[in-house]
Amino acid sequence: MPYLEPLINFPFVSLPLLANTPSAEAGPMILAGVLLSLVFIYLASKLGGELSKLVDLPPVLGELVAGVLVGISALHLLVFPENGAVASDSVVISILQQFGGLNVESISEVFSTQSEVISVLAELGVIILLFEIGLESDLRELQKVGFTAALVAIVGVVAPFLAGTVGLIVIFGMPTIPAIFAGAALTATSIGITSKVLSELGQLKSTEGQIIVGAAVIDDVLGIIVLAVVASLAKTGEVDVTNLVYLIVSASAFLLGSIFLGKFFNKSFVAIAEKLQTRGKLVIPALVFAFSMAFLANAIHLEAILGAFAAGLVLDETDKRKELDQQIIPIADILVPIFFVCVGAKVDLSVLNPTNADNRQGLIIAAFLIVVAIIGKLITGWSFLGKQKINRLAIGIGMIPRGEVGLVFAGIGAASGVLDKPLQAAIIIMVILTTFIAPPLLRLAFKEEEEKLEETPNLAK
Repeated sequence: MPYLEPLINFPFVSLPLLANTPSAEAGPMILAGVLLSLVFIYLASKLGGELSKLVDLPPVLGELVAGVLVGISALHLLVFPENGAVASDSVVISILQQFGGLNVESISEVFSTQSEVISVLAELGVIILLFEIGLESDLRELQKVGFTAALVAIVGVVAPFLAGTVGLIVIFGMPTIPAIFAGAALTATSIGITSKVLSELGQLKSTEGQIIVGAAVIDDVLGIIVLAVVASLAKTGEVDVTNLVYLIVSASAFLLGSIFLGKFFNKSFVAIAEKLQTRGKLVIPALVFAFSMAFLANAIHLEAILGAFAAGLVLDETDKRKELDQQIIPIADILVPIFFVCVGAKVDLSVLNPTNADNRQGLIIAAFLIVVAIIGKLITGWSFLGKQKINRLAIGIGMIPRGEVGLVFAGIGAASGVLDKPLQAAIIIMVILTTFIAPPLLRLAFKEEEEKLEETPNLAK
């Protein structure tokens, strides 16, 4: 489909196959580069997570910050071509040249291929993360908050999109199509980051946690539709209504159909697992199912993570759920940190440099986008009636982080030529700030709610 052509060039949407078959000489060096990159990733992840834990912040925030430090903004231990980096920018390539005898002719090949391998591992990490989140979620509880989650998602998409687009046109005099693209970037929500923080806080199965996760999933589907619309608009100047209808129908049918059919699949899955006798008799069939669902989602032009999440929801209904939970954790511990460190590594803080004229203009626009991005999601906590005891602030904060999804919008807009440098910089700054402020604010929101609940009985006495 034409509107999806730009997506294949950006991480965390639909990763390409390795562009070139590595030569015999480059093959060992590519493996060495991947291994060295993983060493840096795991060291950064563990140090960042532990330091974050020491100061009572979510470990995922430490992993993101550590990613920034090892990435394009600082140490250059982990850099990627899509950020404009070349082989000479990579410390890994420099080390391979010094100790591995890397040929000058093979440098670019080794750099691009090892970067793609790390990006693929990061994509696997977020797929495993969403599968794990699906396993930890309760389908019955999600169904209870389904209508509320839908309202939260719709308000969280419509409010920032309209405010951002209209504000850029009226206040900054921006052309319509770039304004629409920037407004669309404000609609995203990073389900990976929010769900990880909720899990770490022990709030994933709370009413607030279920609303946030449910809304983030719906938001992801809506985000795909918005992305398709703006990408089509950027390319042709008009929206392909047929493709838009296809996306809406396929997304709805996939999510509802997978959950419905999963009720019949559960018994077969348990029966198969009980008949197998070798190692991995439970976790391997589960991963086959999760990856199959992720593949199907990707094949119909949805995000693979939605398929993985649906697979987790389905298997959460089986008798083997607790056992499967325990077996998935070590796999997640290996792959998920790659995703979060890579998200941080791809953040280019040079856009914050006010000495650059383009950046100065971008910073002014960014200030506006940040306000809209935060308020546009915060109000989602008050988008539904009833349930007076619910932590509405936590719901709003949980929808704030844009993460890798927002970077994808910026990347596609830049590639299509719709976004000039100041506007692209503004979107990236908005993504950076919303991604980093959400985890500590979410913890604070839940902590204040707990303190209020503890004070209430004392006041009654």
